[in-house]
Amino acid sequence: MRLVCASANPKKVAEIARLLPQWVQLLPRPEHVGDVEETAPTLEGNAIIKAVEIANAAEEWAIADDTGLEVIALAGAPGVHSARFAGENATDAENRTLLLEQLDGVADRSARFRTVVALVNSKGEMHLVSGECVGSIAETERGDSGFGYDSIFVPADGDGRTFAEMSAEEKDEISHRGRALAQLPALLSRLFGLPTP
Repeated sequence: MRLVCASANPKKVAEIARLLPQWVQLLPRPEHVGDVEETAPTLEGNAIIKAVEIANAAEEWAIADDTGLEVIALAGAPGVHSARFAGENATDAENRTLLLEQLDGVADRSARFRTVVALVNSKGEMHLVSGECVGSIAETERGDSGFGYDSIFVPADGDGRTFAEMSAEEKDEISHRGRALAQLPALLSRLFGLPTP
């Protein structure tokens, strides 16, 4: 079973590959495909946009995700704009810095990560799965693993460490992306008549 990964982020690709069953071969996105504009107002919409673009370019099944960090005190922001929170070409560090600045002195630091994964082929077949992880925003950055907001997100299901302080395996067990991708083996088995893992 082959899936083309829509992401160009090497850390995200590695995480997705780690979470997929061993019988799934994850292929890189076609080199001729540039950045796909995420113009939808929802995570679902953006995951679909990316998956459709890559599925059509590769003429294969494609997998794409969109993830948002939703902070209660910021009315759900950064949400769908998480990757561009500090600006269109902002780095992960700039996004984290802005978020910590906006939460300076704020007592309620409740937040959740949400991921929507789209599985699409060039014939228009589409399937969505999602996962979420509830937690809070740390006062300062901690840890050096992961990417994005991992160094400031403390999952409620954890032991007080940020995602960036956990091993990849520990994070996979409780993360939003891990929970979404955990649904894929059964879905893929059903779609392609493969044995259920």
